Amino acid sequence: MTTGVLGAGALGLSCALRLAQAGEAVVVLEREPVPGGLAAGFPVGEAYLERFYHHLFRTDTTAVALIESLGLGPRLWWGTPTTAVLFQERCWPLDSPTAVLRFRPLPWLDRLRLGAGAAYLKLVRDYRRLPRATAAAWLRQRMGQRVYDLVWEPQLRGKFGDHAEAIALPWFWARVHCRTTSLGYLRGGFHQLYTRLADQITRLGGRVELGREVTAIGRDSDGTVRVDTTAGTYRFDRLAVTFPTRLFLRLARDLPAAYRACWAEGPVHLGAHCVVLALERQLLPDVYWLSVTDPGFPFLAVVEHTNFLPVTDYGGRHLVYLGNYLPMDHPLYRQSDAEVLAAFLPHLRRLNSAFTPEWVREAWVWKAPFAQPVVTCDYLRRLPPHTTPWPNVYLANMAHVYPQDRGQNYSFRLGEKLARLVLGAVRAPVSVAV
Repeated sequence: MTTGVLGAGALGLSCALRLAQAGEAVVVLEREPVPGGLAAGFPVGEAYLERFYHHLFRTDTTAVALIESLGLGPRLWWGTPTTAVLFQERCWPLDSPTAVLRFRPLPWLDRLRLGAGAAYLKLVRDYRRLPRATAAAWLRQRMGQRVYDLVWEPQLRGKFGDHAEAIALPWFWARVHCRTTSLGYLRGGFHQLYTRLADQITRLGGRVELGREVTAIGRDSDGTVRVDTTAGTYRFDRLAVTFPTRLFLRLARDLPAAYRACWAEGPVHLGAHCVVLALERQLLPDVYWLSVTDPGFPFLAVVEHTNFLPVTDYGGRHLVYLGNYLPMDHPLYRQSDAEVLAAFLPHLRRLNSAFTPEWVREAWVWKAPFAQPVVTCDYLRRLPPHTTPWPNVYLANMAHVYPQDRGQNYSFRLGEKLARLVLGAVRAPVSVAV
């Protein structure tokens, strides 16, 4: 009896690890040449760097426990780098009560309302106790129109575009309640974690096969599940799919029409677009994360990774992300790397007047579909169950980590839940509540 796992990101690999530890024969299929999904890395000097910015919070206990269990705990680096917002081309820290009180773009009363609203969300333990409202409506009511217009609306608009007014309050609660000022990073890159996971699965008798793009999923007459890939066809007794729902529906062509119709309008996703620059000098004045609220910028976040990690880890390179979440048909995805850089680099002078293109030693442009679920108020009604109409075929993806929207920690946790679901069906074939 063999279980297939489609996808070697955090969710797929954590599921496969738990299955392998339980003695199951497991095979992981992944399209990319490296494991890690959205946290996959690429070499920069002697280390690896994620294509899209990643870090941990102190509340990410599942991820930390997994890192320690794989012997990588000594490489886990914790710090409290500065996070800020850009307002009128000035960086304003906004990551502590003191910083909020010093945020002079807002009058005193509005600063107090901003701090009180954030403190309230920190105290609420269960998002289900919150009113059924959009984040925008609640923020206007609790923190005031001026706070919303200056601080939150530009960030919601920058991240979600036309969906900004529809984002559900539980999503916003999760962003405030579950996050900490103390951040963690695996020195040398999270690539180590994913290669260590793949190695551990292999040592337990499983297989992690990279460069295997899935082209179709079906069922044979004997009840086995058939997975066609660019490297051939695989057959499994059970299958755990970690693809986005819309991709699963596209690949599994013989699903019942009623199931397909029910979940065809699943959660909307945005794609990720990220420029990574290796600069010869520091760009921002000791700010790690900068949310761009000023108009006219072609990116919504600037993350100077080496204002958190030592620049010596990367051979003296100052590493900067310029990040976006965009509709997957956005013209930016069709532009060449040279066109993207030509559009982005002039705006860096608005962040540092001394910047010139000659600072850029290396540059990379990364793109990924289905990177950011759009968490609206009807979101849960759009989520399919983990069980599918096909026996022994299960579906779980990043959209299922509600009220979170993404994050390694929650994907690891969901992967372990998916493994329990598969094992429950194997050892006690009864209905399993999820």
